[in-house]
Formats: sequence, structure tokens, C-alpha cells
Amino acid sequence: MQRPLEAIARQHWSSIAAGYFPGSVIVDRTAIEFAPAEDGSVTLAAPRRRDVDLPGLRLRARVGAGPVEGDTRWMGEDIYMSSRPRAFLENIRPSRRRRGVARTLSPLELEEKLEEYAGGRQAELSRLRDQARALAPQLDAEEELPRLDELIGALHGTREGELRSSRGRARRAGFPYDARRLVRFEQLQLHLLTTALPQLEANPAHELSTFAFFESYFSNFIEGTEFTVEEAERIVFEGEIPQQRPQDAHDILGTYRLVAEPNERGRVPSSADDLVEILRAQHATMLRDRPEIGPGRWKTEPNRAGSTDFVDPELVEGTLREGFRFYDSLPAGFARACFAMFLVSEVHPFADGNGRAARLLMNSELTAASQQRIIVPTAARDDYLYALRGMTHNANAASYVTVMRALQQTSHDVNLSDRRTAELDLRRRGAFDETGLQPGMFAGVLDTEARR
Repeated sequence: MQRPLEAIARQHWSSIAAGYFPGSVIVDRTAIEFAPAEDGSVTLAAPRRRDVDLPGLRLRARVGAGPVEGDTRWMGEDIYMSSRPRAFLENIRPSRRRRGVARTLSPLELEEKLEEYAGGRQAELSRLRDQARALAPQLDAEEELPRLDELIGALHGTREGELRSSRGRARRAGFPYDARRLVRFEQLQLHLLTTALPQLEANPAHELSTFAFFESYFSNFIEGTEFTVEEAERIVFEGEIPQQRPQDAHDILGTYRLVAEPNERGRVPSSADDLVEILRAQHATMLRDRPEIGPGRWKTEPNRAGSTDFVDPELVEGTLREGFRFYDSLPAGFARACFAMFLVSEVHPFADGNGRAARLLMNSELTAASQQRIIVPTAARDDYLYALRGMTHNANAASYVTVMRALQQTSHDVNLSDRRTAELDLRRRGAFDETGLQPGMFAGVLDTEARR
């Protein structure tokens, strides 16, 4: 009891509510937000109406049905939490704001919460509607059911009902998106707009085919397509496809062709439609010999890497299109390149080849602005991935940009005048080190704190 009573009451709100209203059901706004509202109000369905004002809490009991199918005991107390169908159905009821926060959600809030609950999966909304239909008679909510049905139909695009949220309108247009990712896109955009960024011109001494070869070689090696430099050279320059690994060989060859082809290496989107077209076309070219992963087609199953869950399949195109608004607001060159790579990496739109697609788009932005393209060698893999994860989980834009600046500078400084000279210089710099521990200009960009 060392803290203010208001703080203690807010922390133990459900236990307190169970003490005053045993056997009641948490309903309305509280059942959607799983917490007291800003003014401390908690709404309950109980046998009779009663308000209880406490330090930091306002318990607001209304007359309503007790626990029904789907409601669950909450936190081991003698109190129940509404099921999702019940919560959404009862929040359809309008409520007047007599004092403090309204008891039920506003139409805009309800629409946004429905979209958040569905998570991009239309089937979830249909299932919710069917369950609400079964509960309506028990909750005396037959009048509310048609309004919930109309809202879900509008979100599905099967009805003409008014939609108030941008997410709802995007879903009806066929491009629902992941709103959580947009927060990260906006944070990275702000950092890129408010930070002095390099304007490093492309090194004119770099020989095109040499740079394209090593860019493609390392981009594939990082993703697990591992060949020696000599093997990769025979694949790219002599057309020698090893019989044991034809698909891996075509991965390198497809990437090289995109990097070396003048019309592709500087191809950048001018619209959301362009972005979608470029990503799908380049992915189809790069991985055309892997039909099992669907070259040029969005993923159909969720994917993840370590602790990172990427965008749900149904939200891929919508998230890319929404992300383009931030992308398009940035100055050409390094800023757009950094954003482009994070956008594709964060969405992970394909079953495979996402890292390569992201780096291709990044470097296309640099080429279009006559700036230095970036090689991400094996030795820098950990720093590169730590930087992306730091941006994903902690919005650590500064470390992400630091890594990309260092990689761009070293890519500029490497002697890429011909393949033999380039390989020697890259080895001198530790670029091929798979442990990431060998001293060299490609390793050790991030310190331990930044990696967190």
C-alpha cells in the first residue's frame, strides 16, 4: 500500500469489480479494451443498475444478461468477460456520454476494433457474425444484430453501408492493411526526414559486371544459397549450371540479370501500382525456376523469422500500398532506398526471396539517384539483420541508418575495377567471413547496446 490508491485500484480493477458485483459480466467498452477507460469507468452487466465511485475507478453496472455461451471467468475472480461476439454485438448499442467516457464504442472506434480483431482474415468476421446471431436472443439484442450484420457486410464489400475508418475503406476496396506496420513506417519516415543523410555518388571506377556479380553473390549467400566465388563465376559468366543444384544456380543468375540489366537496375516505382508491379515482376524473374514458391505471387501462408511475425498474407498488398505513401514522401536516393528495403523486409510479401527483393529495390533507388549501391556481404549479415530487427521491434531507426551508411561507404571504397582485384580487396576487408568476427571494415558496425 505504498502507492496512491488510484494506482492500486486501476491495477486490481477486475478484483474490485468482482467484489462489488460478484457473478457479473464485463461488457460494452470495457469488454473490447480489457481495461478501464480513460476516466476509470468499468461497465458491467448485473441484475440491477448501480454506480460505484472509487479512487481511480467508476464501476458502472447496468441491467443485462449474466454469463452466456462463450463468456469466460476472468482472472480467476467471480466475474466474467464477454465473448468477442457478445462484446461487439452489445457495443453496437448507442450510449450517451453523461459523464466521462461513453459506455459503448463510437461507430468509428467499433469499426476499427472489428478490423483489428479480424487481422485481415475475412473468415473471422463471418464467424463472428454467425456467433453473434446465435447469441442475440439471449442478450435481447435482436435490434442490434442487423446493424452488426450491415457493418460486417460493408467491411466485406458486399453491402453499401458507410465506413468511417481508412482501414475499413481499404478492406472494402480489396486492400486491407496491417495498421501496426504503418506506425513503424511513419517512425522510419520521420527519422529519415529529420536526419542529415549521405549523398554518396556512385564510384565511377566500379566495373558494372563486377559490382553486379558480387552484389548478387552476397545477396544470395546471406539467404543460404552458398557457392564459392569460382562456382558462382562459372554460373554467371559461363552458363555452367551444376546438375546437383540447378535451382540455386538459377537464383544467382536471375538476381545477377536484374542487377546488371540497365533497365532493371534503376527501375523505381512512381505509384503504388508501380511498386506492386515491380516487386512481382522482379521476383518472378529472380526465382522463375522455383515454381513451388510461386514466383511473382504473394505468399499464401504466414511467415516468420525468429521472433518476428511478418504481415499476414491477406494484408500484404494493402500494406505495401499504404506504405508507399510514406515511401513517396521521401527525397530520392539514400532516404528512399533505406525505406524501400525496410518496407519490403517488414511486409515479407513472398514465400521466399524477400531479402533479395528488398535489396534489389533499395539499390534501384540508389542507382536512379546516381548514388552508390550497397553490397551486404556475409561478414555484415548479423549487423544488417540486427538493424532490421531493431527497427521492427524497437523503432531503432538510428542504428538501422547507421548500418546502411557504413555499408554504403565501404561498398564505395572497395576496389571493384575487375573481379580478381575485387575478390582480393573483399577478402582483405573480411567480407567473406561467415562468423562476423574477423576484423575488417565490413564487421562490427553495431555495438552491443545498439543490437538490443
